[in-house]
Parts: sequence; structure tokens; C-alpha cells
Amino acid sequence: MKFAAFGIATALQFAATVSGFAADPIRIGDINSYSAIPAFTIPYRNGATLALEEINAAGGVLGRPLELVSRDDNGKPEDALRAANDLVFNQKVVALSGTFFSNVGLAVSDFAKTNKVPFLAAEALSDALTWQQGHRYAFRVRSSTYMQAAMLAEEAAKLPAKRWAVIAPNYEFGHAVVNAFKKLLSEKRSDVEWVSEQFPTQGKIDAGATLQAIGAANPDAIFNAMVLPDLVRLVREGNDRDFFKGKAIVSVMTGQPDFLDPLKDEAPVGWIVTGYPWGEITTPEHTAFLAAYRKRFNDYPRAGSVSGYTTIKALAAAMVRAGKTDSESIVDAMSGLDVESPFGKVTFRSIDHQSTMGMYVGRIALKNGVGTMSDFHYADGAKYLPPDDEVRRLRPQN
Repeated sequence: MKFAAFGIATALQFAATVSGFAADPIRIGDINSYSAIPAFTIPYRNGATLALEEINAAGGVLGRPLELVSRDDNGKPEDALRAANDLVFNQKVVALSGTFFSNVGLAVSDFAKTNKVPFLAAEALSDALTWQQGHRYAFRVRSSTYMQAAMLAEEAAKLPAKRWAVIAPNYEFGHAVVNAFKKLLSEKRSDVEWVSEQFPTQGKIDAGATLQAIGAANPDAIFNAMVLPDLVRLVREGNDRDFFKGKAIVSVMTGQPDFLDPLKDEAPVGWIVTGYPWGEITTPEHTAFLAAYRKRFNDYPRAGSVSGYTTIKALAAAMVRAGKTDSESIVDAMSGLDVESPFGKVTFRSIDHQSTMGMYVGRIALKNGVGTMSDFHYADGAKYLPPDDEVRRLRPQN
């Protein structure tokens, strides 16, 4: 997707939404990796669109229409910073939102801190965003790397496996989620041994060589944090070699339709995963969201759709709570804010600005030739965060 075409399409898309208002719109600046990872970010944009249209149909925010001005960061921190600068100083947005890759999210967070602009990270999962590099102006919607690692460590501890290998992308997210998982599982199981670590370059995995290196260590189980397209290559190579047979696989986010859809009937049945079984959730909140999403887009939501939808709802709720749209008022209102999401109520914690949004944990299964989740449960994010004293130690300004 070309940057210019994306910008024009976005402007046209939201023009009709705000045309019925006399007041000037309140603008939110959206930054995401639309060209780098469209499997996630296009559903994210759809979720944000749905939330925006619902808000404006109900009268907007403080009597004004809400408008989203989107930019493509191409998966690069430097592009994200140029976009942030344009959005804040030229487009006059009141807040920034979005980002997928952790290194991009951290770059935008640093920009927000320097320029005192609210930033609501949608997907960037780095623990550093709310802890080691956390600050007054940065918040996050999705479950962090620590939270998802804690959810999976809880399940992994029940397995008989003792010899563990890990594989994750060689950037901030990959190292952070591996470190958290190893720490948490080792605390639960003193008999666990870590026998192999593989950190392929993001987007450039040699799946055969990676699996060969892991196999040489003879692990009982593998913790996997690879994402598209590397995940697809890894699964297909593993299936071809019958590599996963007899091994327990615990895999972060692989239960999301964003990741399962490209695998189709090659989905790795039996893997323990965090994910989003959109077709199986029967809670009232999700049922309503699913119906609205399908009506609007004639498609089903992905995990990115939930993130985009909740991001816009949260920023709008903060402005309503504040009664103002200046940066300091929005930030004050975000702290401790309760928001209804497709997963139920979530809270943006005052101590670290992390949302309590959880994830579904279960096993990958096939249904009608497509990957989904079975034996799943909702893991409430609030239960998978460290004690407040530890958070204060991790977050320097506390």
C-alpha cells in the first residue's frame, strides 16, 4: 500500500463521518505498520473505523466529531518519528495512537515524552513501554509481553517437559517475551533446563537451519514467539519434517486469526497458545462487537480489530472524562480509566498505564479446515501482572 494512496483514502474514508457536525473535529494521530504487516494492521484500522463511526453517530466527543489521521510507519522507527512530528505539529492532533512493532512503539513513546503528547500504544507489547521506559504520557491497550508470558508459563508448568528450547525474533519483543517466560517458568518449576535459544532475524528466518539447531539440543518442549511471515515458514518446515511430533509447543499469539489464517489447514494442532477465537466467544460484549463488525465490513474481526476498536473507545472516553482535549487533561483522565471493550471492561492502571485487557489461552484446533482454538479460557490480564512493589522498582519514576 503506497503511503500517499493510504493518506488520501483515509482522508476520504473519514470525511463522511464528520460532515454532519458544525464544530471542528478532534483529531487523533494514528501510526501503524500498514505496508509492513497488513494482516494485522488492516483489521486494526477496521476496528478503529467502527469505533469512530459509533462515537460520531452518538454525537461525537464533547459535541465535536472525532477524526483519525493515519500514517504508515513502514515498520521503521525513523518513519514513525517523521509521521509523529507531522501529526503533532502540522495536523494538530491531540493524541497519538497505534504502532505494532515494539521498537517502533518505543520510539513513538519517546517522542510523546519529549513533546508531552498522549500516546496510546495499541499493539507494541514491549514491557519497557510501561515499565523501564514508561512515563506520564504513554499507555498501552494490549496484554504486554510479561502478561502473555505469565499466561503461558502457567500452562507450561503443568507439562511433564523439563528440557526447553526457545525461538523468537531477534528484536526487542522477542528477547523480552523469552526472558519473561524463562523467568516465570523457572520460578514455577525448579527442574526446568534451558537447552537451546534461537533468535532469527525478523522476516529472514532460515526455518530448516533453525529447526536443525533446536533438534540438536533434544528438547522436550519449545517456546515459540515467531510472528508472520516467519511463523508460517517455521510451521510449514516443521510439518514437512514431522519435527513437532512428540514435543510440547507453547506459542505466544499464535492463536490469533491474524496468524492462523495464512496457515489454513496447516495450523499446528495441539499447540498451547494465546489468541483470539472470535467465532467461539459468547459473551454479550463480544457478541455485540462481532455483529457490528460483520455488518460494517462483511468480514470477521481479527485480534487487531479488537485493539483498534478499544484504542479509539479509550481515547474518546478519556476526553469525555476530562471534559477537555489538552494533553495534560487527557493524560490525567487516562490514568485509572475504565473502558468497555469486546473482551469486557478493562482498566488503565494508574501505577504503570498498562491496560488489564487479557487474552484467550487454549490449544490450536482445526474447524472446517481452518485453524481456531479449543479448550480455551479468558485469562484476565489483571491477574498476570507482578505485585505493585515490583512494578515500582521496574518503573524508575515511581
